[in-house]
Amino acid sequence: MKHLVLLGGGYGNMRVLLRLLPDKLPEDVKITLIDRTPYHCLKTEYYALAAGTASDQEVRVSFPEHERLELKYGSVAKIDTEESRVILEDNTEVHYDDLVIGLGCEDKYHSVPGADEHTYSIQSIQRSRATYERLSNLPSGSVVGVVGAGLSGIELASELRESREDLKIKLFDRGERILPAFPQRLSNYVQKWFDANNVEVVSNSNITKVEPTMLYNHEEQIPVDVCVWTAGIQPVKVVRDLPGEKDSSNRVVISQYHNLPDNEHVYVVGDCASLPFAPSAQLAEEQAEQIVKVLLARWKTEELPEQMPKIKLKGFMGSLGKKQGFAYLADRTVTGRIARLLKSGVLWMYKYHNG
Repeated sequence: MKHLVLLGGGYGNMRVLLRLLPDKLPEDVKITLIDRTPYHCLKTEYYALAAGTASDQEVRVSFPEHERLELKYGSVAKIDTEESRVILEDNTEVHYDDLVIGLGCEDKYHSVPGADEHTYSIQSIQRSRATYERLSNLPSGSVVGVVGAGLSGIELASELRESREDLKIKLFDRGERILPAFPQRLSNYVQKWFDANNVEVVSNSNITKVEPTMLYNHEEQIPVDVCVWTAGIQPVKVVRDLPGEKDSSNRVVISQYHNLPDNEHVYVVGDCASLPFAPSAQLAEEQAEQIVKVLLARWKTEELPEQMPKIKLKGFMGSLGKKQGFAYLADRTVTGRIARLLKSGVLWMYKYHNG
């Protein structure tokens, strides 16, 4: 039996399972999925878990069941590509014939003193739970600083505003306007929502130091009771420690077939892979579609295409609380209730197909 090992039960490897199971998996192949938790976590919804507007159960989906799928729970300590094995923190060894690395990312603190020690996170379900506990226990009138005004920061700040009207929320943005890579209309809509809902957007910010109850923006000291960091990500350490070429963000450089350039049996999917797009769930899923096609072709000893199709993304969607949202789809900006309904519909469909 050939052994396919999937590291991480995120969006990429869930798509791999969805395409191979129940009836596309060759009879001579078995799969082992290794993850820290016994369920797939909807990372795109961690902001709602942290803000207290979604329950823990709402951001989880069960892994599929199949006679040739083994679920193994634990944290990966090392990936040994020379010996084709994965070593877990309890020293368990799992050998593979083919490996798909989808271990995701963690916060990147850009060498800001105190950021690692004194900020909260929404990069994992465990850390999102801790962030929820801290935010929900704040007394009325407390100040929450959210560092980073990308999609995660925007959604967290808006959701927290709906959850806790009694808090003061400051969203620190490095740019002159929200989401500068997208049309001015979209930025204006998000900014107006924040203005109308008393979320202070601090533009042109540069957080240079973090203390337990203080943020340093340039030279200005800003008192905060809690700081949540959403200002950058990097692959998890076990992936950063892999031998081979990395890009400027420490993501693994891969071939057009999504495997390591010198090892056709080791694939990298999602936030760990160096691709010409910002990391996203949608990107991981599109990449996984191609990985499955490559795996099936190689298992059947079929010739691969000379050129893999270019990945095309449909756009992105974000929420502003439970009733408003924004989207950029097919070069078109959509805002308001329709955008929020679109996002809710996509989430429902995802759960329906994967649950």
